Amino acid sequence: MEVVRSKEFKAERAWGAKDIANMNGITTRLHWTDQPYKWHVNDGEEVFVVLDGQVEMYYRFSGKEESVLLNAGDIFFASIGTEHVAHPIGEARVLVVECEGSV
Repeated sequence: MEVVRSKEFKAERAWGAKDIANMNGITTRLHWTDQPYKWHVNDGEEVFVVLDGQVEMYYRFSGKEESVLLNAGDIFFASIGTEHVAHPIGEARVLVVECEGSV
């Protein structure tokens, strides 16, 4: 049993994470960042939940780059093959659920 106070979490580096759970190869991790990630495609699906702050999520759909502003409480679902990159606006804390070992 563990209670995680997500707003109090701060990693030593951008995209540093606290492992919350690994359930049959599906990981749940709390990330802190103040820097953009990198364009990537996950090995499987990804659920990206903004817990604190704002994140501009860029993604490519039908060859066209688009973006959406995610606020605390918003969820971005990246289906298999969705190329995307997260750009926090200031500090952000996000919960990511994905296949173990994904980028």
